[in-house]
Amino acid sequence: MGVQIGEIVPAEEISLEELSGKIVAVDAMNMLHQFLSIIRQRDGEPLMDSKGRITSHLSGLFYRTANLIEMGIKPVYVFDGKPPPLKHLTLDRRVASREEAEREWKRALEAGDLAEARKFAQRAGRLTEEMVGQAKRLLELMGLPWVQAPCEGEAQAAHLVKRGGAWASASQDFDSLLFGTPVLVRNLALTGRRKLPGKDAYVEVKPERIELKRVLETLGISLQQLVDIGILVGTDFNAGVKGIGPKRALELVRKYGSLENIVKEKLFEFEVDPLEVKEIFLKHEVTDDYELRWGQPDPQKIKEFLCEEFDFSEERVQSGIEKLTRGKAKAGQVSLEHWFS
Repeated sequence: MGVQIGEIVPAEEISLEELSGKIVAVDAMNMLHQFLSIIRQRDGEPLMDSKGRITSHLSGLFYRTANLIEMGIKPVYVFDGKPPPLKHLTLDRRVASREEAEREWKRALEAGDLAEARKFAQRAGRLTEEMVGQAKRLLELMGLPWVQAPCEGEAQAAHLVKRGGAWASASQDFDSLLFGTPVLVRNLALTGRRKLPGKDAYVEVKPERIELKRVLETLGISLQQLVDIGILVGTDFNAGVKGIGPKRALELVRKYGSLENIVKEKLFEFEVDPLEVKEIFLKHEVTDDYELRWGQPDPQKIKEFLCEEFDFSEERVQSGIEKLTRGKAKAGQVSLEHWFS
């Protein structure tokens, strides 16, 4: 789920056109999970091929990325590596939550309640190592770079931005801010009309730009204190303090100055050592062993992979390939030779 601090973070709505010509370091696992969640049939079943293999992640990755590239956006996908030991508690909870969601999904299907079935199905999606490997292979055929992080993908994406290799990180989670990314873009994969969970209503979802400098200046805190707020609220590495939301956490950090002082005061009990969690965000393992190169897509191999291997519609895939090969923005068009560099 990531750290939930959205209500205190100032964000600015932007258009996809404003991202034209910019390199964006995408949290690959976050985006693939989104595709597994939202690309489903009415009863909640994911898209599958004739062999019963899930293809929702490939469908979202191919068509969504093709749209981004057509607008001149240059994505580089960053994949998670080995999780820090403290994350295993969170991962265990997620497994239990998905198993429960799967049980509720089946109950809803038996009761004939498709709306409930789809709701629980969206929470039951599992991203396997095999799916991740398929995604990497598809990106290579599309001529797009990907980076394997040694540990957390969001930390590596933030590192790319800080080094100038990308303009922004892209993720639904706010963790990238705690890892120090100068710019975070949200809703990159969710742009468009979306149904509200559990309601017969729709909203228009647009990309948001969040600048770390503006966040810190607006809140009057340092990056270290933003990390402190995240830990009090809860991160992927700790459960947070019960009853403490972002606004209350901000008040506490302003009052006591730091998480270290809050720990000294023994105000709360923590599930794990909060200072160890802080160390993860401020001194996270990243790598400089990567090369960002955008090449030409291979139409024939893309068709072999998606259409012959996974039963995709050749007509739709061809449409996506044409977007890839055009590779130009709606406004301020860029030549193909300049774009692929």
